[in-house]
Amino acid sequence: MPMIAAVALLVAVLAFAVARPRGLPEAVAAVPAAALTVVTGLLPVRHAWSELKALGPTVGFLAAVLLLAHLAGEHGVFRYAGGVAADLSRHRARRLLVAVFAAASLITATLSLDATVVLLTPVVFATAARIGARPKPHVYASAHLANSASLLLPVSNLTNLLAFSASGLTFVSFAAMMALPWAAVIAAEFAVFSWFFRADLNARAEPVEDEDRVPAPRYALIVLGLTLAGFAVAGPLGVHPGFVAAAGAVALAVPRRTPLPTLVREANLPFCAFVFALGLVVLAVREHGLDRLVDAVVPSHAGLPQLLAVAGLAALLANVLNNLPATLVLVPAVAGSRGLLLAVLLGVNVGPNLTYVGSLATLLWRQILHSRDAAPDAREFLKLGLLTVPLALCAGVLALWLVV
Repeated sequence: MPMIAAVALLVAVLAFAVARPRGLPEAVAAVPAAALTVVTGLLPVRHAWSELKALGPTVGFLAAVLLLAHLAGEHGVFRYAGGVAADLSRHRARRLLVAVFAAASLITATLSLDATVVLLTPVVFATAARIGARPKPHVYASAHLANSASLLLPVSNLTNLLAFSASGLTFVSFAAMMALPWAAVIAAEFAVFSWFFRADLNARAEPVEDEDRVPAPRYALIVLGLTLAGFAVAGPLGVHPGFVAAAGAVALAVPRRTPLPTLVREANLPFCAFVFALGLVVLAVREHGLDRLVDAVVPSHAGLPQLLAVAGLAALLANVLNNLPATLVLVPAVAGSRGLLLAVLLGVNVGPNLTYVGSLATLLWRQILHSRDAAPDAREFLKLGLLTVPLALCAGVLALWLVV
């Protein structure tokens, strides 16, 4: 009965997060559900407190990065990236796809997947219209790369942050181990996109009159470069990367005199509360039997077949539970093996490209398209996912095996 109750609470939280009735934040359901786990005794108070303390630095970093990405957008970083992409495309859709892949991969890796979904997607729409290209391949690329291109750095995705503390790696060593899998996954995605959207990419472009070019936001680019360098040196110095992200955000906020209420809003505190609450609900499920089940099926060695199996399991759980709960469930089970831990990240970051519910970023991307009267086709999204996810997972796992 405790297991059934805990699973019911988790399902209710995830269903609310997917549907978001009346646009209410995910925390509206998650916080009461987390409180119920403690009040009803499903989760002992001391365990809940320990989990909150463990998640605290990660959630603090998440808030700082969300704010950093918003301020970068205010400085024109994303509009500038769109202008560069338009210039590089030379009014050719296929060239634009290459530019969007490059921009989305770099933005996802350095500013997190939320920046790609929320801030780059509208720019991609505008850039495609500017060169007269059909927007679908490029807009779908922003969604896919928000997930799959988030493998490179610990700061690229909340799933990475959750696993990073258990990996025993430094910022630089994490990036070094994930660089080849990251490149392999992106290459696989690009190959499928080039074939799947060949009709759209080969269609004749009808350019519109160029808009005024956005000048390079040099100050913002310098701050972002220094922030990224700060991430690399913070670990060896014992400084949490959240402080580096916060310093970068302050440096971007001061010249624009951004009001404090705006900073608080863009830090997305309701979503941070959702992450805390979801961690407690998932912990209740784990303590009432899920941990034992996962331990029974997760291998102990990190050979190529085992890495493939773990990545596949992580991808499956990401599409059943969402990738954030899947990470919370699997990381403790594989924490003793660095190879298996990184294979989990491949699964939870690449796997969500199969369905809308795989990650909150994909759900947010769908909402953005609906708001622009460009709703994605669910069957087309699934067909594309069935082609990209298995190929990208296999390519990424093979590259990880070579590195490990």
